[in-house]
Amino acid sequence: MSEIVVLCEHQNEKIKKTSLELLSKAHDLAGQLSGKVIALFIGTGMEPLVSELGLYGADSAVLAEHSLLDRYNTLGYAQAVCQAVEQFKPSILLGTASPLGKDLFPRVAARLKTGLASDCTDIRLEGGKLIASRPVYSGKAFVDVVFNTPLQMATTRPNSFPIKTLETGKTAKVVRLNLNLSSLRCPMKELGQGETGRVDLTEAEIIVSGGRAMANADNFKILREMAQVIGASVGASRAAVDSGYAPHDMQVGQTGKVVNPKLYMACGISGAIQHLAGMRTSKVIVAINKDPEAPIFGKADYGIVGDLFTLVPLLTQEFKKLLAE
Repeated sequence: MSEIVVLCEHQNEKIKKTSLELLSKAHDLAGQLSGKVIALFIGTGMEPLVSELGLYGADSAVLAEHSLLDRYNTLGYAQAVCQAVEQFKPSILLGTASPLGKDLFPRVAARLKTGLASDCTDIRLEGGKLIASRPVYSGKAFVDVVFNTPLQMATTRPNSFPIKTLETGKTAKVVRLNLNLSSLRCPMKELGQGETGRVDLTEAEIIVSGGRAMANADNFKILREMAQVIGASVGASRAAVDSGYAPHDMQVGQTGKVVNPKLYMACGISGAIQHLAGMRTSKVIVAINKDPEAPIFGKADYGIVGDLFTLVPLLTQEFKKLLAE
């Protein structure tokens, strides 16, 4: 029997949506392998989180609890994941291509001397082996990655898979990992909390982004007003960030965040290759730009040629009417 371990991320006493997506996908894969899905949690006080995991396809929930892991620590988390792999000997280890996953999984792969496919947009099985599809050359092409190691590791982009729920009677067995955590050389001393109440861009299903054409930081308020109406997060191009119109944590692109929303609205963004590298896998792309020759229109599913300062408020009003019906 082939086990699939999914590292589940949690924050503010909630399981991240991206981890539920991955559990649902792992359940589909496990069905083809006649295997089981193990949800791995690392931290403290996690038992209340796992009560409904069975609904998302987990057969068991493994809790790796330790006081030194109350906050994310690369070395401590790596030890915990490696010990879980040693105990359960899975054939597949999956995680999210989040900041945590991008930091942790390469270190785990190096320790376990196994292959890793990162930032994947799809995973599937062929002949019982994992095939991972991931973008290359700034998203202009995709490659399929196969593994030559017994343990196959991959991280996937948020919003790549739908969340599926199973029969209500299914529950996940809770198992506590006998964690042997050696002294950490770099313990977590302090965690800075950023702006709250805003969905992180990498997990957002709808994103409204502004470019240099926004002209100043105050003008981003029209994007925030529309985002509030449709439940979106607000992003920015590098040009807007470099001009001081938005903070770096809002930057989408090759040197910012890579996003994969259901809807991406680019307002006043020309569509340089560096920006496209961060959002070209979006399910639907809408572009608003005064320049009909802007490269963004070559990638957009829908394009509007016009002044964003006229069009965005009009769209906001129309969205309000539609959502009120």
